[in-house]
Amino acid sequence: MELQIPPEVDAVRQALTRSGYEAYAVGGCVRDSLLGLAPHDWDLTTSARPEQARRALSAFKVIDTGLKHGTVTALSGKTAVEVTSYRVDGPYSDGRHPDRVAFTASLKEDLARRDFTVNALAYSPETGVVDCFGGMKDLAEKRIRCVGDADRRFREDGLRILRAMRFSADLGFSIERETARSLLRSRALLDRIARERIRAEFTKLLCGAQAAAVLRKFRDAAAQFIPELRPCFGFAQRNPHHVYDVWEHTLHTVDAAPQEPVLRLTMLLHDIGKPLCFSVGRDGVGHFYGHAGKSAELAEKILRRLRYDNRTVADVATLVRWHGVPLPPDERFLRRRLG
Repeated sequence: MELQIPPEVDAVRQALTRSGYEAYAVGGCVRDSLLGLAPHDWDLTTSARPEQARRALSAFKVIDTGLKHGTVTALSGKTAVEVTSYRVDGPYSDGRHPDRVAFTASLKEDLARRDFTVNALAYSPETGVVDCFGGMKDLAEKRIRCVGDADRRFREDGLRILRAMRFSADLGFSIERETARSLLRSRALLDRIARERIRAEFTKLLCGAQAAAVLRKFRDAAAQFIPELRPCFGFAQRNPHHVYDVWEHTLHTVDAAPQEPVLRLTMLLHDIGKPLCFSVGRDGVGHFYGHAGKSAELAEKILRRLRYDNRTVADVATLVRWHGVPLPPDERFLRRRLG
């Protein structure tokens, strides 16, 4: 199978191979190319050690972006190409970066350290796709599976929990059974992850085509960093106007919203205050007086905790606050209400 590596990227790869080193496109760029998607960026992995890679790439401007972990970035035209030496990772004390790395001459050993099988694929025009861990089969069967031991992969970087969910939501892939079990039992690892990293990955997840389905299946993982969601799970509304509990209603609204961050966040959080505002009338019907205001208050608190920018916080809180108010189609009225 032949993949089209952009000329600027292949120029870097060929500079390495002309110097006698192995060099492959690796990771998400290979995965996306095989799926017929346009890769956002191209990464290379090589048998050259960092100092050897620098010498082989002397025709390019080279930036030392992560020498400790074997990574340099070559500027080829207007394209930045990340080049990482084959390596084996040591322990991950900080839950993000290995404490130490050992360089290796083995492509297979390098691929073994990666998160999911569909991301552990390498490609060069000379060899075609190199698949050591069943990534092609998982790609064909639309499945996310950890490389090797799932518990270990998640311990290395807890953000991989959200990455698995994000890939599932974005690509419409299932999460393999043992990977899914490990994901849920490892969810407390998310407590160690910087809120900014959580925000970035969660926003991508939430904007995925299958976000609602993923949140339905892995709700406990989402509640690990948004615990305010938990009271919504299974909360019966006891109202003839609602056929779903609060959480299921929320998921249906997420699914119906355009795949845009502010609107998806609004749908996720628009009724989050309902359990705190529940009352039952004499007729036995459930009511949620004041829930829009309470939900807006909680939404602002959650979004600030996750380090969303001020504009996003304000837009979501405003939409949540007024989501139950009928608005006449009058521009002046809308401008006054929405500030």
